[in-house]
Amino acid sequence: MAQFVDEAAACLRGGDGGAGAVSFRREAHVPRGGPDGGDGGDGGDVWLHADPQVASLLAFEDHPHRRAGDGTHGSGKGRHGARGGDLRVAVPEGTVVAERDGTVVAELAGPGDAWRAARGGRGGRGNARFLSNRRRAPGFAEQGEPGEERWVRLELKLMADVALVGLPNAGKSTLVSVVSAARPRVAAYPFTTLRPHLGVVRAGGTELVVADIPGLVAGASEGRGLGHRFLRHVERARVLLVLVDLASVEGVAPADQEAVLVGELGRYQPQLLDRPRLVVGTKADVATLAWTGRRISAVTGEGIGALVGDLARLVDGARAAAPPATGFAVHRPTPEGLRVHRQPDGTFVVEGRAARRAVAVSDLTDPGALEHAHGQLRRLGVGAALARAGATEGDDVRIGDLVFSYVPDQPVAPRRARPRRGPG
Repeated sequence: MAQFVDEAAACLRGGDGGAGAVSFRREAHVPRGGPDGGDGGDGGDVWLHADPQVASLLAFEDHPHRRAGDGTHGSGKGRHGARGGDLRVAVPEGTVVAERDGTVVAELAGPGDAWRAARGGRGGRGNARFLSNRRRAPGFAEQGEPGEERWVRLELKLMADVALVGLPNAGKSTLVSVVSAARPRVAAYPFTTLRPHLGVVRAGGTELVVADIPGLVAGASEGRGLGHRFLRHVERARVLLVLVDLASVEGVAPADQEAVLVGELGRYQPQLLDRPRLVVGTKADVATLAWTGRRISAVTGEGIGALVGDLARLVDGARAAAPPATGFAVHRPTPEGLRVHRQPDGTFVVEGRAARRAVAVSDLTDPGALEHAHGQLRRLGVGAALARAGATEGDDVRIGDLVFSYVPDQPVAPRRARPRRGPG
C-alpha cells in the first residue's frame, strides 16, 4: 500500500534562458551586412497545481527536484531560440506552500488552483538588438538568464468533512475502519496512527469524508508530541467528532479527556471551537469509567448507525452554510526593488533582480558589453545607492554571483566572474 505523506521539501527550478547570438549578414551583394543575431528563448516556468487525483506528497519524498525546460540559443539571420517548456507539478488539494523560513506564499485549496513557483530565466538578446547610431557593429550579445531556483516546504491540510479528535488509543482508527472501507493500522498501544487516514462514509444520500487524525496530547498546540503536524489537519474539517476513551488504561476521566482536547483545539485556533462538534465515549463494550454522555462501541456496533446519521446531518448543514469558493490564496511578498547592504567583511551587496540580470547576462570581458552594463546599472541607480551606503573607491561590490571593485561613477570594474554559458 502506498504511504501517505503530508509534509515534503521540494527544490523547484525554472529553465535557463537561451543565449543571444552574435552574427552579421554575410551575403555576396551586401559587403558590410549589419548585425542579425537572434534572441535566445526564455526558460520555462515551474507551476504547482492542485489535482484531485493526487492524495499525498509521496512523489516528493525521494525525488524532491523539479526543473522546467531550458530555452534554446538564438542564431544568425535573426532566428530566435525556442522557449523552454513549462513544468506543471501536481500536488493534493489543500497544499500549503511555504518558504524555508516558514513564510507562507500560496495555498492551493481546490481543483485547478495553480501557482507559479519558479520563473524561467529570460533569453539573452542577440547583437541585432544593440544596433544604434553610436554602435553600428555590436560584437556582443547577452547570455541567457539562469532560471529561478527555490526550496519550498509543502504541507498538506486534509480537506475532510469530519475530523476525529482524541487522545492516543481512543479508538479513532477502529471507528474509521468500521464506518468506511478504510483499513488503517490498529493496535492496543498509543500512537499507532502516525499519519492521517481518510475514510469515505455513505449515509443515505450523503457521502462524507472522515479523517482519522493522529492522537493529540496535552501541549499539542505548543508543538508537544507532533502537535502542530496533527492539528493542521483539523483546520479544514467541517465537523469535529471528539472521542473520549471509556476504558483508558491510564484511568483519565472522560470529562478530563474532553477538557484537554477542546482546550488544545482552542489554543491552536480559537475558531475551531465554533465548528459543529459532537463528543462521544468510545469502547462502551469494555467501559470502566463513568460517563453520562453519548456512547458507542466500534466492536459491537452500539450507537454507530445513529452517530453516522447525526454526522451526515451536521455535514449537510455545514456544507449549505459554507460561503462560495473564492479560489486559491497567494501571499505575495513585497516587490524586491533595489537594495544595498554591507556585510561584516566590508563587502557591499547589491540586491534586486534587475541589477543581477544586468551583470549576469553580459559578457563583461567585451568592452561593448561592459559599456552597456554600465549604462543599465546607472539607469537603475546602483552607483548612487552604493555611494549613499558609504562605498569608497576599491571596495568590493557583489552583484549576484559576481564580485567587482567599486569605482565612483563606474560601479562595474570586474575582478572575477563565474564561467559564461552559451555558444562560443
